[in-house]
Amino acid sequence: MKRLKIAIVGLTACSGCQLSLLNCEAELPELLNLIDFSLFPLACSPAVIEGDYDAVLVEGCVSMPQEHELLKNLRKRSRYLIAIGTCSVCGGVASIRNGEGREMLMRQVYGDSCPVGESHDPLPLHAVVSVDAVLSGCPPEKGELLNMLTGLLHGVLPESIDYPVCNDCRMNEHLCLLTERGQLCLGLITKGGCGARCPGLGVPCEGCRGPAMEPNLPEARAIYRKHGCDEATVLERMRRFCPEWLP
Repeated sequence: MKRLKIAIVGLTACSGCQLSLLNCEAELPELLNLIDFSLFPLACSPAVIEGDYDAVLVEGCVSMPQEHELLKNLRKRSRYLIAIGTCSVCGGVASIRNGEGREMLMRQVYGDSCPVGESHDPLPLHAVVSVDAVLSGCPPEKGELLNMLTGLLHGVLPESIDYPVCNDCRMNEHLCLLTERGQLCLGLITKGGCGARCPGLGVPCEGCRGPAMEPNLPEARAIYRKHGCDEATVLERMRRFCPEWLP
């Protein structure tokens, strides 16, 4: 089997998606026999871009000019560019305050000496370059990351998930927190694949994996109203991980 040359980089993000891969301690030794992680600044140095890559995995959204240039450079050098984590896929929590005045926000955080021109409203990767595949999640499940790398070894990209978290809930026979407890759970409009980890622990889905494919929003909002959920709160919660998916 051909040894893969892979780059893993982080843009504006918390590094949690990359850490999820590093947390696969049992599998990493075997992966290192099959994959050359030739650019992975979080895990090893020197962090030098050299030659072309079979795949580039990118965490985080784009919020600075230098990130634009880095992303475009990696896109040119890679056969596949894969967005990992909700920030890279649809903006994530970094973009919650988009549209509120970047200069004001920057000065509130960094003070009057802040070089405001070096930052702009965070963007998902697809707003800057073409993206070949995505892994949603905050962070993605370890199994998803491992399956993606295994697939790449065989020249296969991860498939898009076309079902909501509610499917995961029913498959695992979890109690429906919305219909049976009246709690605001976003599982019916959030992309599945997580195994309904949070609802399985009695914690309502917060929508961290972004919107499900073609969600029926009018029907979902009607269901939330029926179960006593305040609509303004519903909309605010839905925008937390994907601020622009609703008008």
